[in-house]
Amino acid sequence: MNAPDAVDVVALGESMVTFLPTRPGRLADVPSFDRAIGGAESNVACGLAAAGFAVRWVSRVGADGFGDHLVETIAGYGVDVSAVGRDASRPTGVYFRTAGDRGSDGHEVAYYRAGSAASAMSVADVDLSAVRAGRVLHLSGITAALSSGCLELVRELMTPAPGRPLVSFDVNHRAGLWRDAEGPRVLLELARGADIVFVGEDEAEEAWGITGGPAAVRRVLPEPGVLVVKQGGRGATAFVSAAGGGGLVAQFPAPLGGSTHATSAATGDTHSRPAEAHVTFVPALSVDVVATTGAGDAFAAGFLSATLRGLPVKDRLRHGHLWAAAALTVPGDLAVPPARAHADRLAALDDDTWGTLRLGPGWTQADRAPEEVRTP
Repeated sequence: MNAPDAVDVVALGESMVTFLPTRPGRLADVPSFDRAIGGAESNVACGLAAAGFAVRWVSRVGADGFGDHLVETIAGYGVDVSAVGRDASRPTGVYFRTAGDRGSDGHEVAYYRAGSAASAMSVADVDLSAVRAGRVLHLSGITAALSSGCLELVRELMTPAPGRPLVSFDVNHRAGLWRDAEGPRVLLELARGADIVFVGEDEAEEAWGITGGPAAVRRVLPEPGVLVVKQGGRGATAFVSAAGGGGLVAQFPAPLGGSTHATSAATGDTHSRPAEAHVTFVPALSVDVVATTGAGDAFAAGFLSATLRGLPVKDRLRHGHLWAAAALTVPGDLAVPPARAHADRLAALDDDTWGTLRLGPGWTQADRAPEEVRTP
C-alpha cells in the first residue's frame, strides 16, 4: 500500500446527518426538516479545506444513503475522504434538533447515533498512517466518549512518539455521551497530552469544577504548549508556554512576542510563571447571531488556519473570532469562512476599530472595507 499523501490537517471523528426544522416549535410539532450535516471534527475539516488548506477527514460511515450524503458533502468542500471507512453492519448516525440554540428554553436534540458506524472506530479498523500524515491532527472529546474502542484509538493517536503530528484537541465536553462518571477525568487526561487545547470557560467549570477564569484553567492544564480558553461573548485567552511554544515555533514560525511577565486583560492578573512565554486576550466581536451551533468548531478552525500560516497569537485569536462570526450568522453547523484577504484586513484593525465592528448575516460574502461590515 502506498503511503498516504501528506496534508496540512487531519481531522478524525464522527459526522452525522442533521435534520433542521423548517419552523420553530417542539419536535413533536415540526412537520418537516431540511437536511444538513454536523460533526465537530468534520466542521473543522470543511472550514479549513474551504480556506485552501489540504485537509483529510477520517471516520467511518454506514453503507447507506446517509453515509453517501456525508462523504459527498464533505468532499464537496475539498476535503480528502479517501480514508473514510464503510461499515456494512452499522448505520450512519443522524440527529434532529429544534430551531432554538443549545441551552435555550425548549431546545431539543434527538440523537440516533448509538451503535453507529463511527462509534465502532478502533485502532484495528482505522488507517493510522492516513491519520498521522498531517502537520496537525485535530481531535475532540466527543470521539473519546463514543465507545471504549474510540477512546483507545484517541489515546493511541495522542501517545508521544517520533513523528507524531502536532495534536489539536477540543475538549467538547458532552456529559450525555459519557457512559459513566469518568468522562471529566478522561478529558483532562487527554487535554494534558495535546499540543493545542481549546476549552470553554463554562465547560471547564461544568466538567472539572474550575472557577476563577482562564488563569485558573491554566493552573489545572499547564502541559499544553498552547491553551485557548474561550469566554463566550467576552472573548478568548491564549496561553503559550515557553517550552511548548518553542516546539510550535519550530513547526509554524510566528512572532509570539510578549515576555515572561504578562498581564491578561481577561483576568486582570499579572502572571510571572517562568514557563509562560505569552498570555493574550482578544475580545469577541459583536455579532447578529442566527444560531450558535458550530461556532466553537469554526473558532478552532480559524485559530488553526492562522497557526498554520505562522501568524502572531493575537491574529490567531482574531481569526478564530472571525470564523466563529461566520458560523454564528448562518442557521446550520457549517459556514464558508471569510476570504483570507478579507479576514486578514479585519484582523489587522487597531483595537478601537476592532471593538466597534458588528457583523451580521452575509458579511462573509463580499470583500468589503472594514467600515462597510458594520451594522447599526
